[in-house]
Amino acid sequence: MKMKAALVTDVEKVSIEEIERPLIKDDEVLIKTKTVGVCGSDLHLFRGTHAFRKPPAILGHEIAGDVVDIGKGVKHIKVGDRVTVEPQYGCGECEFCRQGLVNLCAKKVVPGTVKWIGVFVQYFNAPEKTVYKLNDSVSYKMGTMIEPLAVAVRALRRAAVKEKDCIVILGSGTIGLLCLVVAKKMGYKKIVCTDTAKFNLDMAIKHGATIAINPLENDVVDAVRKLTDGKGADLALIAAGANNIIDQASACVRKRGEIGVIAMITEKVPFYSYQIVFNEQTMYGAMTYATSDFREAAEMINNGLDLNDFVTQTMDLDHTQEGLDVLSQKKEDVVKVMIEL
Repeated sequence: MKMKAALVTDVEKVSIEEIERPLIKDDEVLIKTKTVGVCGSDLHLFRGTHAFRKPPAILGHEIAGDVVDIGKGVKHIKVGDRVTVEPQYGCGECEFCRQGLVNLCAKKVVPGTVKWIGVFVQYFNAPEKTVYKLNDSVSYKMGTMIEPLAVAVRALRRAAVKEKDCIVILGSGTIGLLCLVVAKKMGYKKIVCTDTAKFNLDMAIKHGATIAINPLENDVVDAVRKLTDGKGADLALIAAGANNIIDQASACVRKRGEIGVIAMITEKVPFYSYQIVFNEQTMYGAMTYATSDFREAAEMINNGLDLNDFVTQTMDLDHTQEGLDVLSQKKEDVVKVMIEL
């Protein structure tokens, strides 16, 4: 049987095509897709800058939908369940899989590759172990938001610094704003957000940022120093890709503070390492999420966390090109673009 799929076929070119509906294995379920989210990594594919995904490739990895078929080995998911999917699974045998760090498995399988189709399709197959049930009170849109929320959970959970007086979030797109939400839940007292778009700054203030700064108009480091009586922030998260972003993060952070890099910056970024050495700062990367982070994000949404404000555009599968153009070119005020099937 055939189904519709949205593929990136060339740089900034999306095509809606008919492909074969996937056949499920014994340990898999078949999901009738209801909503999918456009992610920053989809933009990398769209622009031809993704680290390993190249056209032609089916878009997407953020999904919610209904289970319409199950393999004979499936035990805990049934037909009719409303679900989302953790879009990764590992070999199960390497040192990272044994530690629960599927995100670091060298043989990890993700959607939109040869071994697993992307989610911008009418029907999507997924191993039962990657499938999470949604409460009846949770909309498909909010179920789809679990995946990007898990990225934010991972970014905060990776930090080792104990103090939670001040956090700086550099970049207030989808992931930056979700980091704001998670930081508030984790008890950070002062939260500084930056962005060059007024809409995103207003959204940050609405959702609890202490201050929101346009770095093209105001001195971010000076504002952070004033807010912290000259001490600096405990943690800075990099969720944008400006050329000076690491230096800016380091200058915002106190002695022995931390810098977390979440943004997929695929070009070389220079930075002044002496500042990090002089202040004994620690810098870490956060690669997507571990299963424990995804589980925590799912619990947050299932327990009523409302992120509807962040879904700023909704359109159908036939308008996927338009959705990516909006996000890529910032044609409109935008945080998260959602595709409904």
